[in-house]
Amino acid sequence: MESQPGSKMYASTVQRRGDEVIRPAGPWTPAVHRLLRQLADVAGLDGVPRPLRVDHPDSEVVSFVPGTVPAYPMPCWVWSRAALVSAAVYLRRLHDATVGVHQAGPWRSPVHQPEEVICHNDFAPYNLVFDAGRVVGAIDWDFASPGPRLWDLAYLAYRIVPLSTADWGDGLDADARSDRLHALLEAYGSTATSEALLEVLERRLLELADYSDAAADERGAELHEHAALYRRDAGRLADLTRNRTDRTD
Repeated sequence: MESQPGSKMYASTVQRRGDEVIRPAGPWTPAVHRLLRQLADVAGLDGVPRPLRVDHPDSEVVSFVPGTVPAYPMPCWVWSRAALVSAAVYLRRLHDATVGVHQAGPWRSPVHQPEEVICHNDFAPYNLVFDAGRVVGAIDWDFASPGPRLWDLAYLAYRIVPLSTADWGDGLDADARSDRLHALLEAYGSTATSEALLEVLERRLLELADYSDAAADERGAELHEHAALYRRDAGRLADLTRNRTDRTD
């Protein structure tokens, strides 16, 4: 299986020291810390890092979240139904916990309409904490910002169904992926159709492609290849949506 781009939104160096994680900070850090405190202290949500301190303007310290965080090439258990369903259920819990939360930034990622919840914006297996094959947490919140629920759910589908042409999910065929997409929507409790999700994902991938191209000069020319993949996948989704529309006309 081909290695996937996009991991952790090309984040800078992160270091662990015991039960603490030292991460790059920026103007978005106060808003992210406010969000994490809301999730942990008000909503009582387990599995999210707790803000501990900001050592200086470009370095934050958060708590380490114990568990297994997979990386590409993904282990086969990531493609289990338990992993998919638990990821959707956990995302729903996160989103529900952010309803009504103070949304003022600045945020690192753009704000998208409608501002239903605060999105993680990189909610994918490589940022999820697993225990016994089920999602119990989520890390790397730097790119969080307000947006619609489908913005996060569509990207999760891209990575865990999966819908990318660079990753076929341990040999899953088209019928299996279609079934998994419906299962993801059902587990989240979304009333959106798969077509609506694919339309959002198309926009999500095109935005990610633009971000990758813009970041290439600073973080490596290979990001142009990542951008090309996202645009290719967005084009395939557009064709798929058009074909489904044609069949129903």
